[in-house]
Amino acid sequence: MKGGLKVSQISLILIGIVCATVLLLAYVKSLFLSSPVLPQKHVLQLSPDLRVNDEEALGEGGRSGQSEETVNFESEKYSTYANSSSVIKGTEELITHEEIGGIAPNFTEKGDLKDVPDQKSGLIEQQTDVSTSVSSGDEHSENLTITQERQDCNFYKGRWVIDDSRPLYSGFGCKQWLSSMWACRLTQRTDFEYEKLRWRPKNCEMEEFTGVKFLKRMQNKTLAFIGDSLGRQQFQSLMCMITGGEDRPDVLDVGHEYGLVQSRGSARPDGWAYRLPETNTTILYYWSASLCDLTPINPSDPATDYAMHLDRPPYFLSHFLPRFDVVVLNTGHHWNRGKLKANRWVMYVGGVPNRNRKIATIGGAKNFTIHSIVNWVNSQLPKYPHVKAFYRSISPRHFFNGDWNTGGTCDNTTPLSEGKEVIQDESSDYDAARAVRGTAVKLLDITALSQLRDEGHISRYSIKATPGVQDCLHWCLPGVPDTWNEILFAQI
Repeated sequence: MKGGLKVSQISLILIGIVCATVLLLAYVKSLFLSSPVLPQKHVLQLSPDLRVNDEEALGEGGRSGQSEETVNFESEKYSTYANSSSVIKGTEELITHEEIGGIAPNFTEKGDLKDVPDQKSGLIEQQTDVSTSVSSGDEHSENLTITQERQDCNFYKGRWVIDDSRPLYSGFGCKQWLSSMWACRLTQRTDFEYEKLRWRPKNCEMEEFTGVKFLKRMQNKTLAFIGDSLGRQQFQSLMCMITGGEDRPDVLDVGHEYGLVQSRGSARPDGWAYRLPETNTTILYYWSASLCDLTPINPSDPATDYAMHLDRPPYFLSHFLPRFDVVVLNTGHHWNRGKLKANRWVMYVGGVPNRNRKIATIGGAKNFTIHSIVNWVNSQLPKYPHVKAFYRSISPRHFFNGDWNTGGTCDNTTPLSEGKEVIQDESSDYDAARAVRGTAVKLLDITALSQLRDEGHISRYSIKATPGVQDCLHWCLPGVPDTWNEILFAQI
């Protein structure tokens, strides 16, 4: 047709329209891509160090089956705090421990308890502290106050200071309760500066002990010490502290109520129990050097060996626990081959002679027993919610240049010559601390603070001293065990 378009021209026009359309679409797409939305790959990517820790946590906790949505959600947590490296680190560690805490075993392959719960709580506090920094001033002060109020006093971190008002009772008196072998004022010893020392916790005030306050707090209640001779020293110390070392003829001997009577042929009873009538308060001590239940293997044989049940509490404890309001347990210094042989003690577990080689070692047996008894007490506390239970950490020995039977001495008479302050947070008695962890049994942790007091032992001044043998285990009274009782009083 004249004046019409040729086929070739129409084709060119169509091609032009298509090209224009393509260019227009490309332009629109470029506008969309240039918007401030980051690629998904970048949003979900963790920094290399965080990703490694997260993978390790997943591997340890057995969470490799975690969904992609969950991983993405955790990743977004990190990107939210991208401007604060400290918060990123705290959050990452918190997630890691939350992932493994519920399903990881409580023990490592070596048998050591893991610290996951403690670390988790510490990290939660760390995250709380960081978050309060962005709150208003009033909220920040309020949060800090709440945090400080919730912190328990660490009575075991502090220093020894001189206090001229000490001691709490006279070493010449208290003869009604104090064994003469531990009353150093009655010996040839002439230096008594050690009596003037008082323990001062670092970040809190420890309530001042008085007999009146103690009896009021323990009105109609019973406190029991169960353990070795160091437990007996703590018992005698407390009786002297309560009475001020004065004679008290009105105090009742109620040992018969607990079977604590001297049997025929024995040098002394298995313990003592006294009741202070003004508040009906009973204080008792029961001798159990190993904290194990001891039973004769052949009751008809006077020379029989005794089954030392490492997994069973002493009958006295299991029988009378419901009658106690406060119980303080200890063991430690009788765990050696010589003592076991002399007492004819044979290790039993599960009612039969022990065949476990790990427990057969002295250290293994002692540790196993401490854990067993603490766990047993902990299992009983829900039945008897009025009972407060303590395990006292080991009292340190200070033999120098030998042991008790090889010429070891503790002749130092200068207080605090090895230092006067405890700055560590953890206990020096690792086995005891590990045994009470996760239980309702509290640790009466006297080891580190007593370690600084090597001048406070009986030393060579024992009334019945054997030539060349010094007592660097027991303490002069008044002395260090008084502090143990002050700390105990502050916690009951």
